[in-house]
Amino acid sequence: MTTATHSSIQAMREATAPQQFTGQYLPLEQVTRPNLKTDEAAFYLNRRPQTLRTWAMRDGTGPIRPRRIGGLLAWSTSEVKALAGVAL
Repeated sequence: MTTATHSSIQAMREATAPQQFTGQYLPLEQVTRPNLKTDEAAFYLNRRPQTLRTWAMRDGTGPIRPRRIGGLLAWSTSEVKALAGVAL
């Protein structure tokens, strides 16, 4: 099979295949849990997790605040969606 034929077959498969999730995180629009972990919230906000931890440590320095649940940071999904500009 030639490279051109292989490329056109691959393009046809991608065009007709149902859209599949291939990344580590779901699109933010599909997230329904009430809270996100720090790594997840950082991914959706395009920040490093350490930035969000700094926001949590210095109350009031960041645009959103986490809840502390059993020593872990829980970031409100609705607040992350609003900050990222995703419809609720």
